[in-house]
Parts: sequence; structure tokens; C-alpha cells
Amino acid sequence: MRLRFATLAACAAFHVTNPALAQQAPAVSEAALRAHLSFLADDLLEGRGTGQRGGALTVRYLETQAAAIGLQPMPGGGYRQKVAIEGTRLLPGSAVVFTAGGKRITPKNGEGIVFGTGSGQASLAFDAPLVFLGYGVSAPEEKWDDYKGVDVKGKILVMMVNDPQPTSEEPDRFAGKAYTWYGRWLYKFEEAVRRGAAGALLIHTTASSSYAWGVPANSFSHERFHLAGAGNRIEGWLHEDTARELFAAAGFDLDALRAQAERRDFKPVDLKTGAHVELKSAIRQVEDFNVVGIVPGTDPTLKEQAVVYSAHWDHFGIDQNIPEGRDRIFNGAVDNATGSAALLAMAAEAVKKPARRTQVFLWPAAEEQGLLGSAAYVANPVVPLAKTAANLNLDSLNFVGKTKDIGVPGAERSSLYGTAATVARKMGLKLAPTIPDLSGAYFRADHFNFAKAGVPAFNVGSAVFSGDGHFTFEHDQSHASATMVGFKGDYHQVTDEYHANWDLSGMVQQTQFTLNLGYAVANAPGMPRWKEGDAFGRVKR
Repeated sequence: MRLRFATLAACAAFHVTNPALAQQAPAVSEAALRAHLSFLADDLLEGRGTGQRGGALTVRYLETQAAAIGLQPMPGGGYRQKVAIEGTRLLPGSAVVFTAGGKRITPKNGEGIVFGTGSGQASLAFDAPLVFLGYGVSAPEEKWDDYKGVDVKGKILVMMVNDPQPTSEEPDRFAGKAYTWYGRWLYKFEEAVRRGAAGALLIHTTASSSYAWGVPANSFSHERFHLAGAGNRIEGWLHEDTARELFAAAGFDLDALRAQAERRDFKPVDLKTGAHVELKSAIRQVEDFNVVGIVPGTDPTLKEQAVVYSAHWDHFGIDQNIPEGRDRIFNGAVDNATGSAALLAMAAEAVKKPARRTQVFLWPAAEEQGLLGSAAYVANPVVPLAKTAANLNLDSLNFVGKTKDIGVPGAERSSLYGTAATVARKMGLKLAPTIPDLSGAYFRADHFNFAKAGVPAFNVGSAVFSGDGHFTFEHDQSHASATMVGFKGDYHQVTDEYHANWDLSGMVQQTQFTLNLGYAVANAPGMPRWKEGDAFGRVKR
């Protein structure tokens, strides 16, 4: 491995002597991008599903292309990084029965409750008391702790979704009306595991979660995936009507407890309610893979540091729950064959002109299952996280034409924002306006696992989910905006398919911007820095 790194570094050593030349990234090829995109979104790859044949075919394609492009394999050889995943599917005969105030309440799965296990155990039967934990947040930087030192081991935690809401006295607490990481369901489940709880049930409202009941109900009706051994014994959601009935039976007013939970002095509430849980699940071990390729840096010192570009390769694959005769393949053309193809096109150019720092091209697995592949990479990085300058992620790119601006949501958290503005200006672009993150978008793509670990990171945005005026298109603004708005109906549906008449000029623009930004970071004298006071800036990598 060292010999291969040294050979490539020697071939490009002349770039170090001319820093101005080294700053300029090579031009991305639209032909290459389109070719990769059309193949990755084809029915042949069966929707690139986690634990499915289409996913295995995708990994084989990506590693073959990485080798053909000239990317270096990981130390020890090979482009595959193992991601150990457990697939869990709830079986008939599973139920949760609550006893409160002498009343037995058995909500129907899918209607009043949705639940499953992340424990990896095929059969579970246990009893546990319920505790209302407000928002279930422990955030020292906000001087907020819903746990208050209470031992929750062996208990089922009932929690609200979202963050404590802003007040007139504290309009900016928990980022005001925007979502923070503490508001996400994934944080609440993870914190319950860390505290040794028996499980976690979240109270669903459309307003607090930003989606209707059908979203968690649909998710829990399919096979769900976790990193092996990383979940609760029981985890799921309570319909608000079920929660209201349950609290009332126990002698509590749900709305009154919600109001208490908006205060710092809130303490966990014993709901005086027991749960009898019986879970039967089909468990399978899935060996999936991230694909990783490397362009070694040319600088004798800075080559030990790296910029990581990422784009998840997976989508939802074939859904056997859809009746035969109908389209069952979730092709995921925009989400995220576009990003995966862009990374291949970028890598093909990067090998021709290495930067001072090493560049790592990462295609994570199982993003759609909870950012699992990027979590596995962060736990076992090719370049230590302390030496990882930034992560630039691509997910769902612009397919309707060039824009006059570029989205960098989340870049404002670090010095990457200033670098991005400079890169955009040199390309004749401006940065799109920063808008409040009301749905927690920053926490829902692979870059977030890097941010959690202290690496400045963001998802390089386009107009895909903002075709309502936040972006300015070079041509036919109304048509382009309408097309973007229309895509929202295809998002995570079988209709997210590639069309040969797509105008990829905007996708090339976005891809080129990302590569240019990566080069600016990879060739800079110093590493990017988090904005002072940002929560992720205090993480020790």
C-alpha cells in the first residue's frame, strides 16, 4: 500500500512547486456522470437495496469503477469496507399490552402503535414500567437535562419528538424554531440505549415530527436495519390518541405534562403504568459494504490529512409488499444515483491531479436505513478523524439545469462557509440564502456522522427540495422550479427514475463546485474550524 501511495505522490510532486496550479480542480465530465447515473438507476440494479442482490451488484460496479479510474485501495488492499448490519422484521404474534389505573390497553400495531426491536433477539418477553421523559434531551451546552440523574435502566421511556421550543425570554434556545440533533428520533433512541433503558416510545404528532403517522407506520411494516447490537429491546412510536388514552388511564393529563416538559426544571414522571411486551422477529445478519477509494496527497506533511467526499449508493431496492404486476423497484435515480455517479466523475478527474492533502472518495452503504454505512466508516476511518479536514456529501443532485447559486446548508457552522463563498464567486455563483432548518435536514444525511465526530461537514445542496424560489435558474425559472416541486412527489417512491432527457448541466455545476471546494480545502495551509460555540466543535475526535 505504501508503495502505491508513494508512486502516485511522486508522479504528481510537481504540483507542490506551483500552489496556484494546485488550487485548480480538473473539469468534471458530463458524459461520464450521465453514463454512471443511467446505469446506477437502471432496473438491472433492482433499486440498490440493503441486503438485496441489487445492492451487491452496485458494490461490485463501484469497486470495479474505482479500480479502473485509478483510485488507490484502502490500506491492506481492496475497496470494500465491511458494514455489519442486522435486519429485523416483526412477526405475527407480537404485541404490547399496557396496564394503567387497572385498565388494560392493547393498541393495534400499525394504527395505535408501531414497534420493533433493535436488540438482535428473535424472541423477547418482558415487563417494564413506563416513564415520561419529556423531550428525552441531555444537552449540557443548553443547560438542559431531562434525565436529572434518574436511573432509567430496565424502563421504557416515553418521549416527545422535536426540541424544547423557544420562548419570549429565550427565543434562540435549541436553535429557535429550527430542528437540532436532539429533536431527531434517532438521537432519542440512541440516548435510551446509552442509558440502559429497556426501550423507547415516541409520541407522534405531525407538527413535531414534520411528517404524518403513515411515515413511521410504513417504516415499521418493513424490514428495519441497525448496526449489529446497536438498538433497544423495544423501540417505536405511539399515536397521539393512544398516548392520550394511556396517560388519562394512569391519571395524568398529556397536555399538562407536555407543558411541564418545556421547562428546565422538568423531572422524569413515573407514569404508574406497566407494559407487557412480547416480540417475535425474523433476524438476519447482513454483510454490506462501503466502497472507499483514495487519491494520496502530494505534500510530505499534509498528505497525512484528508478531505472526504461521500455519496450513499443505496436505495430501497425491491419491495415485495407491492403486489405482482406493479412496479416494485425503487430505482432511486435522484436519491442517490446522482450523488454516486457524481463521485465517480469527480474521482476520475482527481486522480489526474492530486491535491496536497489526501482525498478520500466514500460511497457509504445503508444511508436510507439510518446512516449506517457512514457511521461504520467514522468508527473505522481510513484517515484518522483528527486528521480529516472536512466531509463534503452529495445527496440528491440538481437534474433540471444550471443555477446562478449553490446551496451549502450547514456550512455556516464552520469556516467552510467562507471557503465555499470564495469558490462560488470564482465560478460566477453566489451562495443560496441560508434558511431555518425546520425539518432537521442537517441531521438526515451521511455528513452528519462526521459532524457528530467533530469533523466540519455538510451536504452540498442544490435546488432539489427548494424549487419554490430559493434558487435562481439560468433558464426558464418557472419550469425548473415546477419540476423540482414535482419531484417531491417522487421522493422515496418507485417513480424516482432516470430520464434520458434530463438536463445535467446543473448537476455538473454542482459536482464541479464540490470538487473545487474539496481542492480548496485540500490545498489550504490550515484545517477548517468550527464556528465558536457550535456544539459539534466541542466533540473530541
